Amino acid sequence: MSLTGYVGRRLLHLVPVTLGVTILCFFLIHLVPGDPARTILGNQATDQRVALLRHEWGLDRPLPVQYGKFMERMAHGDLGTSLFYNVSAGHLVVERLPVTLWLIMFGTLLSITIAVPLALVAATRRDGVPDHAVRAVPLIGLGFPPFWLGIVLLLVFGLHLGRLFPVGGYGVGFFGHLHSMFLPALTVALAISPILIRSLRASLLEVFEADYITTARSKGLPERRVLGRHALRNAVISTVSVLGVNIGYLVGGTLVIEAVFALPGLGQLMINSINQRDFPVVQGVTLAFAVMVVVVYLLTDVAHALLDPRVRFE
Repeated sequence: MSLTGYVGRRLLHLVPVTLGVTILCFFLIHLVPGDPARTILGNQATDQRVALLRHEWGLDRPLPVQYGKFMERMAHGDLGTSLFYNVSAGHLVVERLPVTLWLIMFGTLLSITIAVPLALVAATRRDGVPDHAVRAVPLIGLGFPPFWLGIVLLLVFGLHLGRLFPVGGYGVGFFGHLHSMFLPALTVALAISPILIRSLRASLLEVFEADYITTARSKGLPERRVLGRHALRNAVISTVSVLGVNIGYLVGGTLVIEAVFALPGLGQLMINSINQRDFPVVQGVTLAFAVMVVVVYLLTDVAHALLDPRVRFE
């Protein structure tokens, strides 16, 4: 099967996954205690006004009927209208999406930048002091929850060290985004890199025992070339899969990180919409997260197949 056919087939799998997500999201969000009409009306929430608003929004209809209307709108590219903001839910999702994508991509880049050198140091100095030090760092990193790491980074680099980085916001322009998103991305990287370090170190140690590494060294190739062109190139294959899985988990984990750093992304929008019982927006954000996870896993499989010619698109 060709690469194009493989990608097309995997994209078709997105249809039942999206359908399943819509069913779970739609019915689970309606189990959340609270009434959106009463929440929005606040002190003016008389029983009559609540009933009128629920009828206007169609919330007084049976859930299967409401789900049918939701799917009918979604088939036309309409995610509905936000009950709280009174604008298109799809517009809100598209407006907040770049912030979340920035966080994920920047965090992934930083995690790779941290993990690869440390894994190489540990693997090339097996059972030495550098190896034990690098192996201890991931254990410490895995023991701290991301939101705690984020708060510590805010206190250290945002307050105590002369406000090197802003404590919130997205910034303006490319370099403004880089500056403002560094601490959130570093929080993401510190959560992912321990797993990548352990995975890549183990793969490198296994590759070092291979015959082609011995042959390359016997030919007198420089150690840097042996590591970069032969060892790292083959060891990174399994780590790519580990990275893809963790990015998939990270997509949902951005909710907490965006809340800590006050980022106007999908995670912050999701939390606010849940508190406001804004059903259309919650459903739209959930769909966006589901699509991102499926796309990440698809790109991971494609990258794995491209790196390893033994893998076929079947």
